[in-house]
Amino acid sequence: MSMFCNQCEQAANGTGCNISGVCGKKPDVAALQDHLIYGLKSLALYADKIGRNAEIDRFTIEGLFTTVTNVDFEPARIGGMIKQCYELKEKAKAAYGSAIANPVADWKPAEDLAGMVNQGEQHGINTQHVNEDIRSVIEILMYGLKGMAAYMDHAMILGRTDDEVMAFFQKALAATTNASAGLMDVVGLAMECGKHNLTVMGLLNAAHTDTYGHPVPTPVQLGTKSGKAILVSGHDLKMLEEILKQTEGKGINIYTHGEMLPAHGYPGLKKYSHLVGNFGGAWQDQAKEFANFPGAIIFNTNCIQRPSDSYTDRLFTWGLVAWPGVKHVDGWDFSAVINKALECPGLPENPGQEILTGFGHNAVLGVADKVIAAVKSGDIKHFFLVGGCDGAKSGRNYYTEFAEKAPKDTVILTLACGKYRFNKLDFGDIGGIPRLLDIGQCNDAYSAIQIAVALAGAFECGVNDLPLSMVLSWYEQKAVVILLTLLHLGIKNIKLGPTLPAFITPNILNFLVENFNIGPITTAEADLKAILG
Repeated sequence: MSMFCNQCEQAANGTGCNISGVCGKKPDVAALQDHLIYGLKSLALYADKIGRNAEIDRFTIEGLFTTVTNVDFEPARIGGMIKQCYELKEKAKAAYGSAIANPVADWKPAEDLAGMVNQGEQHGINTQHVNEDIRSVIEILMYGLKGMAAYMDHAMILGRTDDEVMAFFQKALAATTNASAGLMDVVGLAMECGKHNLTVMGLLNAAHTDTYGHPVPTPVQLGTKSGKAILVSGHDLKMLEEILKQTEGKGINIYTHGEMLPAHGYPGLKKYSHLVGNFGGAWQDQAKEFANFPGAIIFNTNCIQRPSDSYTDRLFTWGLVAWPGVKHVDGWDFSAVINKALECPGLPENPGQEILTGFGHNAVLGVADKVIAAVKSGDIKHFFLVGGCDGAKSGRNYYTEFAEKAPKDTVILTLACGKYRFNKLDFGDIGGIPRLLDIGQCNDAYSAIQIAVALAGAFECGVNDLPLSMVLSWYEQKAVVILLTLLHLGIKNIKLGPTLPAFITPNILNFLVENFNIGPITTAEADLKAILG
């Protein structure tokens, strides 16, 4: 069985994984994910006609998020979602009252998993359109929808949704089945996806800050504290809060990992005294780092890799994350994880370095007068947003070098797990303003946008006229939708790396260069020179 997947930055040979995914995805899982996407498009043809249906909308978000890189590797679970998708499609068809004249609308999955795999092989990404440029933009749109679904899933867990955004999900999915769609029709949908993602990131930001308060600058311990322990990896703050509540008074220390690091800045989470620190770095180092964590480990969103035998018995998944043979927690009862932590030997007392997080837009704009004064006086010459996804592929040391070589009169804003390339370095400060400001998770790009918009307002100019440059790293689909949001806002001159997406054809790349001046990273020295002159 073969496969083809090019949705992440580590696509084999820079073109696509065709034997097995670099992420660990097997051909049967790839086929099932392609099948689920095809089913979601079939469902959307009817969902777009009948209007809002809470069950269908929620399933669409979960279905899209399931297919994001490093989320669900369990064939049986995906097969179950395919069956559920068909049942919902039939309900929507009945509600609409008639059949839709589109071959995708006639979709019906096989009864068994092997049959679903065979069907999925017929609906891979290369079947989405005969024109390679239109197919390229459809891929950009689909990956944007997947990324936006990830953010919407977190917002929905905290009780937030938006009817206009949900209507767009169904409209856009349905539109990808239109064989006669023109290139600019799909480009328009991709840009609209960026617009709606700004709404979603705003929803999620409001959900986080209304629930846990605005992040505040907070030192985070990278060493360990003596005692039993649970390591929480992923992005979902609500899940972390539930574990903190359920472990109170039980002698268990809670550590964050990867994109959970910014949780330490939220007043509603940092109030728990047993949230003691951050263990390890970015997602790609988990296999070697988790082997040295003698406690329970749980993933709540994407970034899981093939687990090592040294810690599989201590590993759990939750939500949409799954790996064959790994214990999965359904719902909000984490007693199995807690009991496993109590069985484990725990960690020694070993204090380490402290790093700062919690520089969301509220914190930064709270000292905006100092920042503006420093720019006007010439103490701050330039701002760099250096962040995004991290990954294992070579070339990402560029971001470390860029941060290290940025002049001392510049400030570095960072977010997402790309910051692990340099967040342990000492960059000092400018008049009391730290030169490195950790804004938060990938979804906290919303905060970065708010900071940029506020600065543009203060200096009475456009964002593109600010002394601000974006040097971004990407890995998976959430980075794609953030890029679409930046393009929707008209932000230009973005440097992107470590390589450009394999799904962007030369003609589409030329379009992005001509309209937005997007360019690949080169070397830290050359790019700094080009930016600063």
